[in-house]
Amino acid sequence: MGYEAILVFFIAGVFLIVLANFLSNLISHKSENPAKKEPYECGVETIGPTWIQFKVVYYLFAILFLIFDVEVAFLIPWAVVFKEVGAVALVEIIVFLFILGLGLLYAYKKRALRWE
Repeated sequence: MGYEAILVFFIAGVFLIVLANFLSNLISHKSENPAKKEPYECGVETIGPTWIQFKVVYYLFAILFLIFDVEVAFLIPWAVVFKEVGAVALVEIIVFLFILGLGLLYAYKKRALRWE
């Protein structure tokens, strides 16, 4: 079993995606209602332009959230195998948390954690 199996799975995956999209377009109900294309916010019609810029603070908070959310995604499998791996796993997680701590310290120094 070599590259041929990977090629077969890739072709089968592409074929199934194309088939699913084709069947979806073939049997789906299409309605050209102009209300479907309007922006929707809690049932209230928008006032003014709908394309506005957000402050960069929101993006910084989102990125920081993702960083620490991914940290938890790595900590859970580490905790499961910690007893089997031993001291090596402890050193690795200390280095990992230290690097994340440096990222948090950098964000603090850049005042990214301040909500204004």
